[in-house]
Amino acid sequence: MLDFLRPVQAQRHSGPRGRYDPWLLLAIAGIVSLGIVMVASSSIAVAEGRHIGPFFYLKRHLLFLTLGGALALVAIRTELRQLEKYGFVLMLLAVASLLAVFVPVLGMRINGARRWINLGITGFQPVEAVKLVVILYVASYLVRHREGVERKFFGALKPVGVAGFLAVLLLAQPDFGSASLVLAITVGMVWFAGARMRNLVMMGLPLVPMMAWAALSKSYRVERLTSFLNPWKDPFSDGFQLTQALIAVGRGEWFGVGLGASVQKLFYLPEAHTDFILAVIAEELGLAGIVLVLGLFALLVGRGLWLALKGAEIGQRYAGYVAFGISLCLGVQALVSIGVNLGVLPTKGLTLPLISSGGSSVLMTCAMLGVLLRASYEITRAEDARRMAVRNPAVAGLAAEGGA
Repeated sequence: MLDFLRPVQAQRHSGPRGRYDPWLLLAIAGIVSLGIVMVASSSIAVAEGRHIGPFFYLKRHLLFLTLGGALALVAIRTELRQLEKYGFVLMLLAVASLLAVFVPVLGMRINGARRWINLGITGFQPVEAVKLVVILYVASYLVRHREGVERKFFGALKPVGVAGFLAVLLLAQPDFGSASLVLAITVGMVWFAGARMRNLVMMGLPLVPMMAWAALSKSYRVERLTSFLNPWKDPFSDGFQLTQALIAVGRGEWFGVGLGASVQKLFYLPEAHTDFILAVIAEELGLAGIVLVLGLFALLVGRGLWLALKGAEIGQRYAGYVAFGISLCLGVQALVSIGVNLGVLPTKGLTLPLISSGGSSVLMTCAMLGVLLRASYEITRAEDARRMAVRNPAVAGLAAEGGA
């Protein structure tokens, strides 16, 4: 009996143990695998039309996934307290990167928008990094000013004000979709931290006319709204993207026309491998494919939100806030992308995380998921320490000192 107990006691003396959430790993593996298959299927015709080789976009996607995987590994091995410590510095770098796109030598103008920084061999879209930095900075603020956020109007207003400043910089690029996403993430995190709903409503009231003005101040945004409401009114001009996407969705029916057999991706559906990749999934895999995508993201986001609640419950507030912010960011972006493809939301230019072909988006989504996995590790480690404290307070105290 004593021999049986000794290994367990030795294991426990080594300190509390964390683990990377297996459900998160399962969801990530499923999304990444589906993304590789669909980028290969949707991009061949596009690449051949541009005479760059049929598998150019697939190779590019795999390259950025590899680099993103390296970033994720670094994030997994980095203690969250280090990210919390340098949250303000990261925010200053984020603001600098958003301003850098307007510098003639550094900034790149593509399709009339200044959203990229020229790195020589490729371009980088700083807003993808800004999303993660906002989450880390706001989480740090919420931990440091918890009581002020819960009780005072201005305590909750400060992080929203920072997000509003970033949104103004994004609107100047212009990038309405990302500006809305940054504001939604910040408000959601402040609400999760316990801010009064009355205060959030008071903060939101001035934002409504501002965002409405931003949406209606440019003719192309108005055209997006009108074409979304009735795309069949002008199916060969303003409504072309949406009508072609809806045709693809309709052709898929229950189980699709077969992997690789999409017709719409053959120069009919614009951005088939990026913004409208879900339409290709719907055509080739049918309703079953859409349900698969929704299920994978529901598992990823749902598990992330569960970890956020667990973190807040056991006192790991920074990890919990970070998990909530990343889950909210990925969930909202996925829902918007899916809604655009299905014709229930106007075009926003947001990609489907890890499924759409991309560079900056793939890199920073991988980094986000690395931070989320790290949060899951620290939350489960703290939960294990809590169980040890209940069973043996003296051993738990020694383990906590050793872990510090």
